[in-house]
Parts: sequence; C-alpha cells; structure tokens
Amino acid sequence: MASVPSLASTLQQQLADALTAALPDAGAADPLLRRSDRADFQANGILALAKKLKGNPRELAAQVTAALPAGGPIRDIEVSGPGFLNITLTDRAIVETLAARAADGEGRLGVPLKDDAGTTVIDYAQPNVAKEMHVGHLRSAVIGDAVVRILEFTGERVVRRHHIGDWGTQFGMLIQYLIEHPGALKHEGGASDGEAAMSTLNRVYKESRALFDSDEEFKARSRDRVVALQAGDPETLELWHRFVDESKIYFHSVFDKLDMVIDDPDIVGESGYNDMLEETCRILEESGVAVRSEGALCVFFDDVLGPDGNKVPLIVKKTNGGYGYAATDLSAIRNRVQDLKADTLLYVVDARQSLHFKMVFETARRAGWLNDDVKAVQLAFGTVLGKDGKPFKTREGETVRLEDLLDEAVTRATAVVRDKADKVGLSEDEIVENGRYVGIGAVKYADLSTSAVRDYKFDLDQMVALHGDTSVYLQYAYARIRSILRKAGDAVPAAHPELELAPAERALGLHLDQFGEVLAEVGAGYEPHKLAAYLYQLASHLTTFYDQCQVLSPDNAPEVVENRLFLVELTARTLHQGMALLGIRTPERL
Repeated sequence: MASVPSLASTLQQQLADALTAALPDAGAADPLLRRSDRADFQANGILALAKKLKGNPRELAAQVTAALPAGGPIRDIEVSGPGFLNITLTDRAIVETLAARAADGEGRLGVPLKDDAGTTVIDYAQPNVAKEMHVGHLRSAVIGDAVVRILEFTGERVVRRHHIGDWGTQFGMLIQYLIEHPGALKHEGGASDGEAAMSTLNRVYKESRALFDSDEEFKARSRDRVVALQAGDPETLELWHRFVDESKIYFHSVFDKLDMVIDDPDIVGESGYNDMLEETCRILEESGVAVRSEGALCVFFDDVLGPDGNKVPLIVKKTNGGYGYAATDLSAIRNRVQDLKADTLLYVVDARQSLHFKMVFETARRAGWLNDDVKAVQLAFGTVLGKDGKPFKTREGETVRLEDLLDEAVTRATAVVRDKADKVGLSEDEIVENGRYVGIGAVKYADLSTSAVRDYKFDLDQMVALHGDTSVYLQYAYARIRSILRKAGDAVPAAHPELELAPAERALGLHLDQFGEVLAEVGAGYEPHKLAAYLYQLASHLTTFYDQCQVLSPDNAPEVVENRLFLVELTARTLHQGMALLGIRTPERL
C-alpha cells in the first residue's frame, strides 16, 4: 500500500521544522495550520509563540519564512497582520499529490493505516427476539454499521457484537404456550421468509399474552417455565431456540433490506453471558465494589441521585435472586476485555440509556476490568422524529415498523429514479435496483449526516430530493462522472502537473487531498456525520467545477481534457469509497 502524506501534513512539518530552525530554544512548536479563504492555508501559531518569547511576531514570521526549504510545495507565502502566514501551494504540488493517491493500487487512495490500531468490540443493532423491529432500531444499526466500516478502513481490528434481547420472563409465557400448542410456530404453506416469520411470532405473542392475562393457571405454569429456562432444562431450551431461530429469519430479512450483513457468530445475546453472571456478582461482592442493600447486590455512586435526592444504586442482583441488566452488561465487559482482548468497547445505544451505562462503566473501572489501557465509550444517539418534531409514530399513535419505513423509502426513491430513467436508458431491472440503492441510501444518509447525539426529523420528501444535502445528490454526482468517463472516447484520465489550474480545479484538488485526514478524525471520534459533510462538500466542489471548467470541450487542449478527466475520476473514486464507508451504494448510471 502506498501511503501518501497530505499536502497539509507536509506543510505542517516544514513549518514546524522552520520554527525550530528560527528559534532553537523554543522547543517543539505548533504552527497551527488551517485552510483559509485568503490563501490555501494560514498558519497562526507564530503569534502565540512570539508572545511567549516576548518577540516581534512579524519579525519571527519573516525568520520562519526564510528558513523554509526552496523548491517545496509552496508557491507564495505572505506575512499578514500580527505574524499570520498566508500560504499558497504550487499547482504542480497539488496535481502530483493527487496523482500519487490515484496510483495507490490498493484502492485506498493513499490513505494510511493508523499507527496505534487496536481491537474495538462494537455493540450495535440490538433487536429483541419475538418482537418486531421498529424505527427506534434504525439508528443503532445504521450508525454502528458505518462506524465498523470506517474503523476497519483505518486499520482497527473490529469485533462485532449484536446484544439481542433473547432472555427474560416473557419467554416462559411463549415457551409454555408452544408446549400446549405444538404447531403454533408452523408457517402457513411452509414459507419461511422474514415477513412470514414475524407474522407467526406476532400471532403467538398475542395469543400467549391473552392467555397469560386471562388464565391464572397458565400464568403460574409460565412462571415455572421461566425457572426451568434459567435452570437449563433441555426441553425448555430447545423450544427457546426455536423462537430465537425464527426471529433470526426475520432479523436477517430486515438487515438485508438495510443492505447490511449481520453474521450469526456475531449475534451474542443476553443469554450468551448466563454462565458468567454468578461469578461476576461474586467478584464484585468480594472486592467490595458491590454491597448488599435490603437483600439486593448494589453498587452506589456519590454523583447519581434520584428526584428525592437519595443515591440511586446500580442493582446487579435483585432481592429475589434474579439478575438485572447490569449483571449481563458487566459480564459482557469481562468477556470482551478478557477473552476478546479488546482495548476499546463501543456501545451504539440510545442516549436515554446513558445513566445506566455511566454506572456500568464506573463499576467496571472499580473492578479493574476497565483502566487506562481499556476504555468503554457509549456512542449515544438521539431520537427519530416525525415532521412535526415529535417522536415518530403512526397516525394511530403506534411505533412505526422499520420494514414499512424502508419499503416506503424505496417506493419514493424508485419513483424519482423512474422519472429520469428514459434520459439515461435504464432497464426496468436497473430502475428497481437503483430505486432500492437510492431509497436505502437516503434513509442512511439522513441519519448519518446528523451528529449521532442529536434528534433528527424523518422526512422522506426531503431525503429523496435531488438537490441539497442528500445521498441522492451525491449518488447523482458519482453517476454523472461515470457518464462523462464513458463519453470520453479516446481521451483517458492522466495527471499533468505542468498545467496551470483554474480556481475551481484547485479547490476540488485540495478538497480531494483532505480525504485521509477527515477519515482519521471521523474514526478517532466515531463521527460519521463529518464524513457525510466532507462528501457533500466534495460534490459541491464538483458542481462548481462543472460550471466553470468544461471537461470534454473541443476547445480544450488534449492535456487539459486528460487532466480534468483525471480530476473527476479521482473524485468519483473518493465519492464511491466515502459512500461505501457510510454503507451507501453508488450506482454507475442514474
């Protein structure tokens, strides 16, 4: 893999070396380099350094300028105001750096792997067995999938974990009903697709719930069945597995619609930690991290108070001997740190569970499972809202089914694709396929282009709009480039560093060069919205470029045509890679 340093990093290093040369007694100094409207870059660090050394900032700036090596990427450098440096790069440096990115045979566009890669276990996409997935499950799945892709691209070893809800008292009711109605899970006509599976599970849940609420004897048998399940009774476990397997058929059908791959070995639900619960409680109690309080095993915190001002504990084991969610979550931490050798635990979980995870993480730290070398982070996300700004519900006030939402998005997007299909000559199969890619991409992008912690409004009309900050705009930008490359005829993309660049070419080129730096920042902070913002800005630069720089004009010299084809092809590759990291497809023709 050919790692290509960005122009910004090269410039940063040259300025830092020049600062050291001009002021050897100052030690390591940061030139505080950033992009600028006045030039390509501005360095602001000299002012602070001059104040510290009680020197004249403009004189220091002149010394630094004089210490910069000749023949580097800098075309022009101007000392401005109180020692700011406005720096313009040579066109040659821009094109040569982009050419090096384009030549990276690994397809990484010269983006380096990070030096300090470790192992991250990411907990995301956590549906519940025997329950339908709703709009509330969307964000954990979409955000988690994007973060997995981005972290792996930066070189991190990633272990996926889907902590499904597959344990608890409701299974006593379901299993007991199945014992008394042996054919309840059979599908009509023997079908076993996701819709049939969920329909069957819904029916069994409703019928068993009605019986549980109306028949005291059945309720008693169901409670006994919970005890049998927790004790590992073979017949009970076998029937429990049937509910889990039926639910997986449904889960996979929904994730398939979301264009996500969820592998069975990565699905480790609450039940996966059952054998560890008692030991986890024993370790916490013997170490003094947890204490008995009114018969329950609890962990207390000075800064967690209830409305009455009293301390709110984390209950690890209940008074009746049952285990709380905390016991399972703490056992999962032990497994992920000790067995999976994770140094980062990442939880993509609703912000409303922040207090629970704050208490769980602090308990794990007190127990020594988390420390300076092993951290846990909750990537908390906000709520999906309707157009009215309230939590997204159906007209009847029920939670919106996730499948219905995705189907509607694909239907709307297919109509948008069909409207332009004749101009491009799309077949019916291509219309249907692209409609799916555009619809699912629209849903994902609307989520990922918003900072995870913020709520966002689910507005399909806006999501599938051809203009504005939408995935469709980016997908069309990519398809437009592919169209130009198909029309290029004998002209082939080729970098020409000797050419003078137009302003729009420079702006596009400098933005392309930032791709690796953006990915490093996105991966470090788990912030996919910054990648979405970068890609939207890239498409916007491309639009300006189209308006100001004809690519295939007969008036252009052959080398100008080749260089512009080179720029748009690298833009297409960057868009394609960036969108893929968000889990969004880029059709060749739209």
